[in-house]
Amino acid sequence: MHGGALTGSLLMALCAVSGAYCLLRTRAGTPRERRTARSEALMGFGMAAMAVPAAVLSPPDWAWAVYAVLFGAAALRALRPALRGGHHLHHLVGSLAMVYMAVAMAPAVTGSGGGHAGHGAGAGAGGIPLLTGALLVYYALYVLASAGRLLPGTAMVPAGGTAPSPRSPGGFGGASDGLSELTTACRLTMGIGMFAMLLTL
Repeated sequence: MHGGALTGSLLMALCAVSGAYCLLRTRAGTPRERRTARSEALMGFGMAAMAVPAAVLSPPDWAWAVYAVLFGAAALRALRPALRGGHHLHHLVGSLAMVYMAVAMAPAVTGSGGGHAGHGAGAGAGGIPLLTGALLVYYALYVLASAGRLLPGTAMVPAGGTAPSPRSPGGFGGASDGLSELTTACRLTMGIGMFAMLLTL
């Protein structure tokens, strides 16, 4: 990774753990919840693979094309559910962001012949600054929204009044399927990981 082997290793570990947790979630819940968990597991493991430092493993040049095709297919699958909004739209944005990063890194990889060298200083040449900036803003807002949902409620109940309604778990930055705070924390971790990876472009 552009930030060094330690940064890449930490990011790889966080994304892999998040993917593993999402994979465990596929064993329970409704069919819709299991589909959501599978999509998030794919995202987590894909991010972990892309974050592997060059000192650990240098993938072949064609690996970036595989990433692009894989997440392109995931984006097509997420397109119809995304029309309903909520977290499905976030899955679509995430899949397209992964395709974008794979395509942006691929020219630097093929040009240098250095495997993960595309994660280094040459990776920036493949990115579109305006698009990268828009994705960074999106994920920064997503991370803040997710973190806000993990904070304990501090609203006071007025004397003789009624307690405020709890925050809805759905929507931007939240656990749209109503699962535990651990699920929201997992999504927060992947949002931070995506933000960090976009910074390398």
